[in-house]
Amino acid sequence: MKKRDKILEIGTGSGYQAAILAEMGAKVYTIERFRDLFLKAQRTLTSLGYSADFFMVMDFEGKPQYGPFDSILITAAVSAVPDILLHQLKTGGRLVVPLGGSGSQVMTVIERTGPESFEHSEHGNFIFVPMLKGTVNGK
Repeated sequence: MKKRDKILEIGTGSGYQAAILAEMGAKVYTIERFRDLFLKAQRTLTSLGYSADFFMVMDFEGKPQYGPFDSILITAAVSAVPDILLHQLKTGGRLVVPLGGSGSQVMTVIERTGPESFEHSEHGNFIFVPMLKGTVNGK
């Protein structure tokens, strides 16, 4: 990662990763589907002086209107990466994702090498929660 890289994070959670990325100088766009997590992370990071664009969404389409991105980080397991996310990467950009179904996943890095070409590399087995559609109100 380089300073001023545009990074899309899918799965804000507590906001810790978004804070680290902002501290490193990235322009962070972060998406969360759980309302309570979204609000808490947004309040916490803003109160600590971190700048990030927060979105609460229920789909896997990313934020194409803000792309292309230098990196996309997905913090939940997916069985397949939606093409719409791959096409939000700049050429040379990387998407990092725990790829696989229930059980364990393989941490996978997908680099966009051209307009329609991508290279994959694998970096070990992990266990992540699955990515789910829909928002949760937290009530």
